Amino acid sequence: MPSDHNVVLCDGCRARIRWAITVHGRRQAVNADPDPAGRLAARTDHTGTLKVRVLTAERDRLEGDEWQAMPHIATCTSPRPRPRPSSRPGRRAAVRPGSWRWPR
Repeated sequence: MPSDHNVVLCDGCRARIRWAITVHGRRQAVNADPDPAGRLAARTDHTGTLKVRVLTAERDRLEGDEWQAMPHIATCTSPRPRPRPSSRPGRRAAVRPGSWRWPR
């Protein structure tokens, strides 16, 4: 069972979250309280770092001192920012031949 150590508030919805490290080394926000509907197994390692893994068909049960967590992105009520449309995504502006000069 997790303690209230390292609990912060989400900037958008002000819910209690914890930052965890995935098995691929990326940071992921998870809800601070255990959730039986969650699809993540979370545990604190010997350094105090919260580690999470996805519950898969091969490893679908909690192991050792793990607790079931929900990814915060699945429950966050704050609207997600929309990407801005660009006129030509993935392309740089063209420079016309002869229009570029060395600075003096």
